[in-house]
Amino acid sequence: MPVVKIRDGENFEGAFRKFKKSCEKAGILSEVKKREHFEKPSVRLKKKSLAARKRALKKTRTRE
Repeated sequence: MPVVKIRDGENFEGAFRKFKKSCEKAGILSEVKKREHFEKPSVRLKKKSLAARKRALKKTRTRE
């Protein structure tokens, strides 16, 4: 759980911005989006292999 320490005289917007940034660094939002809907293991595996294929293709393209 991200914790943000607020200094004296710091406004709410600044503290909220810091909190959002720490949540983003911790990967909380991406985890929530991933768990929002159930995904069958077979679908998850297909997505993972597709992403790996895309990464490999991108890697070979940048080498040329």
